[in-house]
Amino acid sequence: MADMGAFRDEIIGWAAGGSGGQARELAERLGVRTAVLLEGPSDFAAVETLAARRGRDLAAEGVCVLPMGGAMSVARFAGLLGPPGIGLRLAGLCDVREQPFYDRGFERARAPRRDIFVCAADLEDELIRALGTARVEEIVEGEGDLRAWQTLLRQPAHQGRPRERLMRRFLGTKKGRKIRYGHLLVEALEPEQVPAPLDDLFACL
Repeated sequence: MADMGAFRDEIIGWAAGGSGGQARELAERLGVRTAVLLEGPSDFAAVETLAARRGRDLAAEGVCVLPMGGAMSVARFAGLLGPPGIGLRLAGLCDVREQPFYDRGFERARAPRRDIFVCAADLEDELIRALGTARVEEIVEGEGDLRAWQTLLRQPAHQGRPRERLMRRFLGTKKGRKIRYGHLLVEALEPEQVPAPLDDLFACL
């Protein structure tokens, strides 16, 4: 039986040069009305975790959350999914440095740019600032990563650098770590701590 995962796989294959022959049929069968374009899997983990915490079944609501594998792909995905393609409403969450790709991609797809929500640096930065460095360090320790974190802190090149920036760097130094902490940091948020770009994205869905 088709599910949102099958639709997501069809779209990713289509964007990579496949036929996309089943995309429209799957969208209709599943009642897909909105596609949320994300840069990568760590953002996907964060969005899925917040949805679960808020008791929202995005797939049942007709929302497909789609990690694209990089912001430079947004024009391709927006064209396939938005008004020029299968006609879904588009929304997006991105880093500030990637906003121009989203702006151009949404504009070309005739989708409103007001539904692009921009993180000040990136989503990890937003989550670290929301929780505070002390709380993030508690989570790092609980995950058994404290020694690796302390090793990074002791490196001469990092002396004197802001702790928040070093935490962002730490999350990206091992494959899979950003994805794991994308879930863990959102799981640790109090309701009032949810960063504005993430909160605003959910408000628009």
